[in-house]
Amino acid sequence: MISLFKQFESAGILGINRRIGEFILPNNPRKFYPLVDDKWKTAELARQFHVPMPKHYGRKDTFGGIQKTKEMVIDHPGFVVKPANGGMGNGILVITKSEKLENGKVLYHKSDGRVLLEKELNHHISGILSGLYSLDGNSDTCILQERLECHPFFQEISFRGIPDIRVIVYLGYPVMAMLRLPTKESGGRANLHQGALGVGVDLSSGTLTHAVCNDKLVLFHPDTKQTLSGRIIPYWNLILEMASRCFDMSNLGYLGVDIVLDEKRGPLLLEMNARPGLGIQIANRMGLVSRLQIVERIVNAADEPQERVHRMLREL
Repeated sequence: MISLFKQFESAGILGINRRIGEFILPNNPRKFYPLVDDKWKTAELARQFHVPMPKHYGRKDTFGGIQKTKEMVIDHPGFVVKPANGGMGNGILVITKSEKLENGKVLYHKSDGRVLLEKELNHHISGILSGLYSLDGNSDTCILQERLECHPFFQEISFRGIPDIRVIVYLGYPVMAMLRLPTKESGGRANLHQGALGVGVDLSSGTLTHAVCNDKLVLFHPDTKQTLSGRIIPYWNLILEMASRCFDMSNLGYLGVDIVLDEKRGPLLLEMNARPGLGIQIANRMGLVSRLQIVERIVNAADEPQERVHRMLREL
């Protein structure tokens, strides 16, 4: 067992304890966690820093307001329901279209092909408000958000839902990135814990490299059967600059930034994470430690986001 740990250490693999002790605790003051844990507060912050995000149609704070959900999204047949304080994709519903029935009720079509009755949607929102999906188990707020249209780059290689790009940012410098592709198993959601595909990304060019699904290396998407390596993500420099800017927004020194590509609007900030997971190392087949050490060597507090990106890429 000791030799196994030595192998991980020599390969520069960042473990959970070291991630917390050396990078999260010293660089992420607890007082700033609500800015990233609460997606509504994140959206307000993004507006101040002119970082584009999906539009919010409204929020539900009380059980009494649940029955008015239908009116809130009447002009938006496709929308997303999510807990403000949720994590790991739990509690998120993606509605692709709404269908009004003869009795006046509404039928909601989900991204995984299944349908929800109006009362079922309201019941799900009730669960969100009860804190069923919140990070701390306390009562929560439900957000009704714009449903994005998948960028053409992903239409061939993704299954139904909207993929996202996770970028690990340390002291404002992007250090590693991964593309997360929805699968049938994940229900169209880009969450690795639910069976989504993680694909390593060459930080310098945005080129897809290795892929992993359920912690196993794969050569192609299990549902679309498309190979992934060699494809280049569009807007790559803009994505890295946006991720870098999130350091200035959040005041968190070690964070995960999730960005989506909309067909019309391009890169949009989906959310930030103060405790990003370590699976990104598997997808990239390399450890985070060496990248984090680069940042500690080159960090310059005066750098703007664009300068931080360029400085980091020159070191790779």
